[in-house]
Amino acid sequence: MCVLSNENKVTSNKKVTRAKLLDVIRQFPENTLIAMEACGSSNYWARTVVNMGFSVKLIPPQHVKPFVGHQKNDANDARAICEAASRPNLHSVPIKTIELQDIKSLRCVRQRLVDQRIAISNQLRGLASEYGIVIAKSFKCLREQVPEVLEDPDNELSDVMRKLIYSLWLEVDGLTTDIKSISVELESLCKQQPRYQALLAIPSFGPIVTAAFLSQVGTGKQFSNGRQLSAWCGLIPRQASSGGKVKLGRITKNGNNELRALLIHGARAVSKYTPDKTDALSRWFNALVIRSGKAKAIVALANKLTRIAWVIVTTGDEFKANCAFKTA
Repeated sequence: MCVLSNENKVTSNKKVTRAKLLDVIRQFPENTLIAMEACGSSNYWARTVVNMGFSVKLIPPQHVKPFVGHQKNDANDARAICEAASRPNLHSVPIKTIELQDIKSLRCVRQRLVDQRIAISNQLRGLASEYGIVIAKSFKCLREQVPEVLEDPDNELSDVMRKLIYSLWLEVDGLTTDIKSISVELESLCKQQPRYQALLAIPSFGPIVTAAFLSQVGTGKQFSNGRQLSAWCGLIPRQASSGGKVKLGRITKNGNNELRALLIHGARAVSKYTPDKTDALSRWFNALVIRSGKAKAIVALANKLTRIAWVIVTTGDEFKANCAFKTA
């Protein structure tokens, strides 16, 4: 624990055990700023310290690293956290409430189950292909074809392989049941959040995308505007400008990878239906496709929808397509 005075001088920097941490913090004056690096269990400690009457700031690890110096150790890390916390324009990580922590935990478990189901499905397809049986890639085709494959007596599957495919199929079916159960519980928790229904009105914001957005962004008050949120999500072009010459590259891919991927996948889903529509969003997107191509237009749509989501979360407004999307 590194302690800075009002003159930003180090008055103490020593190791404190977990059992004695709260006792040491209680010795500080009320409203003392306690800075922590955002990591595992930091939300728990932040909520605990806030309840004790202190101010807490969670610092992203990437903002701490530049202040560590050449030698990395616990003392230098603690000092670096203090240095980073004193930066005026640094974006801190919002402290998650118990409800948002529950949503994020369910999302993590659900994603693990989805990844396991994909892995087992791919293994099932690969093993079946060794016996001349080709199963389409989609999960829907897998569910339809596997029972037919198992019941077909004319294929080259041995008894051993039939049992193996059947056991893999039972695993996939069990994971599907677990995923549906968690999705129902996740949606039930999200409905308790005040802006959940308003976010669902945004195109591409389904239950999963909205749950990810709420659990990662929270109230959105840590961002001054929607562009800062888009930049945090990594949905803006990377800059390499110098000497008055502006050079923009690909998106930065900063921030949370899962949230950015969900936002882009949601925008891609919306783009499938725009060619045949004439609403404000479709006209805006179709015009952008002509100018920049579909791939860039999809990322631009994800960027714009993210900004709209920030406005809805922070101001209490409702989604209005005619105001959000205007074509020249």
